[in-house]
Amino acid sequence: MATFEGPALRRALDGISGILVTPFDADDTVSPAPLAPVVDRAVEAGVHVLVANGNTSEFYGLREQEAVRMVQVAAECVAGRVPLLAGVGRSVHEACALARASRLAGADALMVHQPPDPFVAPRGVAAYVRKIAEAGEGLPLVLYLRNDNIGLAAIEELCRIPGVIGVKWASPTPLVLAEAMRRTADLGLAWVGGLAEVWAPPLYAVGARGFTSGLINVLPERSVAIYDALEAADYAGAMRLIGEMLPFEELRAQENNGANVTVVKAALQMMGNDCGATRPPSAWPLAAGQHERLHALMSGWGLAR
Repeated sequence: MATFEGPALRRALDGISGILVTPFDADDTVSPAPLAPVVDRAVEAGVHVLVANGNTSEFYGLREQEAVRMVQVAAECVAGRVPLLAGVGRSVHEACALARASRLAGADALMVHQPPDPFVAPRGVAAYVRKIAEAGEGLPLVLYLRNDNIGLAAIEELCRIPGVIGVKWASPTPLVLAEAMRRTADLGLAWVGGLAEVWAPPLYAVGARGFTSGLINVLPERSVAIYDALEAADYAGAMRLIGEMLPFEELRAQENNGANVTVVKAALQMMGNDCGATRPPSAWPLAAGQHERLHALMSGWGLAR
């Protein structure tokens, strides 16, 4: 059963939401064991929330039962130390099945991926979220919005669905975010920067708090230091810390963002915490030049073995 609820969960969502990788073995089978040290490092560093089945988890590359297994494994590794969000999405029936399985596994809330369907009606998205809320049987919902194309009226409607407690805003549109926050100010929602550390300062500037992070799999202490600087309104300090990890994020953005998880998993291999390869259509392995740049960066951080 869920461990965190109410004010404790709401406070945690204002912090760092760390998106966990999904480990695979040499046969491309889910291999849970390597996740434990990733989770332990993140919790010990002070990451506030952990997320299974997010994009850094290669959610869209997982079969439904693999996604179920990973939320179960994540819950076992987290062991109630911090809130666990479980990503749900794809077809409405898959999303509802995963919502039910995530509740049984002990997830504290559901993170609802924005539907990738090429034909998405704003009212259809609202129906989609309501069905997931029903399947989750009371588990709180965090909306994951990768773009704001559905429009502010639809976004407000989604936010007002019973059970929604927060939004991960992953669109580089801070002014639209500010208007969405203004329209829903009466709800007390958590508005989380969904574009990781690099975009956290401008999203903080309009009122978002906390941010998502894939870096936490590798160097959670840096993510926490950035968070602490932002919370202290030390924007110069935050920008300096972000600048030092920017080469990591720039590598992740290569190949049309197809190296995003590749860089994280390659870095974990360099640390001796091998979580396997990424699945197509992600880029794997790193190209020679990318590998050299990543190894130099990891060596400079004292993390490469």
